[in-house]
Amino acid sequence: MTIVDNAVYVDGHRTADPGGLDETYFVLRQRQGMAWIGLYRPEAEELRSVAEEFDLNHLAVEDALAGHQRAKLEHYGETLFLVLRPARYLDDLEKVEFGEIHVFTGADFVVTVRRAESPDLARVRRRMEADPEFLALGPDAVLYAILDQVVDEYEPVAAGLENDIDEIEDDLFAADPGVSRRIYELSRQVITFQRATAPLTAILQSLMGESKDRQPGPELQDHFRDVLDHALRLSDRITAFRALLQNALAVNAALVAQRQNDEMRLLTESSFAQNEQVKRISSWAAILFAPTLIGTIYGMNFRTMPELDWVFGYPMALGLMMGMGLVLFWTFKHNKWI
Repeated sequence: MTIVDNAVYVDGHRTADPGGLDETYFVLRQRQGMAWIGLYRPEAEELRSVAEEFDLNHLAVEDALAGHQRAKLEHYGETLFLVLRPARYLDDLEKVEFGEIHVFTGADFVVTVRRAESPDLARVRRRMEADPEFLALGPDAVLYAILDQVVDEYEPVAAGLENDIDEIEDDLFAADPGVSRRIYELSRQVITFQRATAPLTAILQSLMGESKDRQPGPELQDHFRDVLDHALRLSDRITAFRALLQNALAVNAALVAQRQNDEMRLLTESSFAQNEQVKRISSWAAILFAPTLIGTIYGMNFRTMPELDWVFGYPMALGLMMGMGLVLFWTFKHNKWI
C-alpha cells in the first residue's frame, strides 16, 4: 500500500485515522492538530496532492519522486525537507543494503516518503504515540524520532562491518587468493556508508541552530544533541574502518609481493641446481668422449694404418685416452664443473 499510516494528532493524542488524503486534509483543518502521513513509494499524483495541500516546494517534490538523493537538509520557508540514507546489514550476504527516506515537515504536518524497508517508521510511530506529552511538541519531535531511529539502525551495520574487517585480518596471513577482492568490496561498502552518515553532523547542528522562530525547545535540544553525539561516535568508527582497510590492503600487497619473491627465489635456486647438474653431465660426457673418439678411430677396419704393426701402438692409444681424460677432468674440476 502507498499510504502505510495516516493520522491526525491533537495534543499528542491520535484522534483520527482518515481513510484517504482528502479526509486527512479535512480533519486537520477542522481539529487544528498535526497530520502525520507515511507514504511508501507513492505515485506521483499522491505526492503532488500532498505538495499542493501543504505548499511543498516543487524542487523538493521532484527530488522525492526521483529518489537517489544524497543525505541533506533543505529549508523552504517554513518547510523543512530532509533526506536520509538508512542502512541495514544483511547477515546471510555479508552486505550492507542502503535505503532512502524523504521527510517534509511544517508547522502542522509531517510527511514521510520511504523507498526501502529501513527505517522501521512503524516503531517510531508507536514510540511517539506511547509518549503523548513528547509528541505534543510537534513535527520537530517526530523529526528527532526519525533521526534517532535511523542512527540507531546504523549501529548493527557498523557492528557487521567491524566483524567483516576482523575476518579479513584473519584471512590476510592465510594466503587466501580472494582476500584482495573482499577488501575492495568491503572498502566500497564502508565508503558508501560514510557518505550516508557524514552529512548527519551538519544536519543535526543545523536543526539545533534554527532561527528563533523555529528553534526547538530545551528538551528537544537535548534530544538532538544526544543523536549528534551518537552520529559523531559513528563517524569516528567509520573513519577507523577506512584506515584499517587501507592498512589491510597495504599489508596484503606486501604479503603478495613477499610470496612472489619467495617463489622467484625458489625458481632461481631450482634453475641454478639444474644448471649445476647440466654442467656435471656435460663434463663427464666430454671426458668419456675423448677415449671414445680414439677408440672409434682404431676400431675402423683399415689395413693401411701404420700403428697396427707398431709394438707401442696399443699402449700409446691407451695412454692417449687416459691422458686426454685426465686433462679434461682437471680442467672441469678447476672450473668447478665437477
